[in-house]
Amino acid sequence: MKITLTLHCPNCQSTKIKKNGKKSSGKQNYLCKNCFRQFIGDHALTYNGCHSGLIKRILLMLVRGIGIRDISEIQEVSIRKVLSVLVNSHYAITPRKSYYERLEVDEFWTYVGNKGKKYWLIYAYERQGGEIVAYVWGKRNLKTAKRLREKLIKLGVSFGCICTDEWQSFITAFKEDNHVIGKAHTIGIEGNNCRLRHRIRRAFRKTCCFSKKLFNHLKAFRLAFFYINYGYV
Repeated sequence: MKITLTLHCPNCQSTKIKKNGKKSSGKQNYLCKNCFRQFIGDHALTYNGCHSGLIKRILLMLVRGIGIRDISEIQEVSIRKVLSVLVNSHYAITPRKSYYERLEVDEFWTYVGNKGKKYWLIYAYERQGGEIVAYVWGKRNLKTAKRLREKLIKLGVSFGCICTDEWQSFITAFKEDNHVIGKAHTIGIEGNNCRLRHRIRRAFRKTCCFSKKLFNHLKAFRLAFFYINYGYV
């Protein structure tokens, strides 16, 4: 019985591979003819942390509500490896359009370290396209609300109307715009808040999972925003 393995270069994904001697451990070494990367096939690896498809799987699990320790257990790698994938991820969102007919704005409560250290997310969301257009982090105050409006202007985003709840800071920050006020007009972003609570494990309600470092906290949300907007990581 013959088993055929199709090898892909972990660097450029090319299938133009040739054998290139053996490692000191006796394992077959391969060379990519396209980018000249040398590697050992996934089938011969003894440590799962070196698997070529591992990073993609970890990123997908992070945006599907699975915690760091659970990913470590499922993928049989160290917690340090999972955290390194999160820390070294580089994802950023940009507005798809320069003009939106309608944007919804709301605040989202999170914390870092303990529940006394609140860190608020205020963001703009387009219900029709399911897109997170822009966001800022900070305290739940007028200054942070104004920063969101300034960021929309800086990104070159204009809108027909902006919808918020009755929070006074929103009323003041968007007083110069066509501002629609009331919970009935923010159903879309409230639903997206629920989605964030399900997609990001550290944002779950009544969970033992939380962020110890602000840097990791922001990385996790940035990754989830990208996944929500584009559908992949």
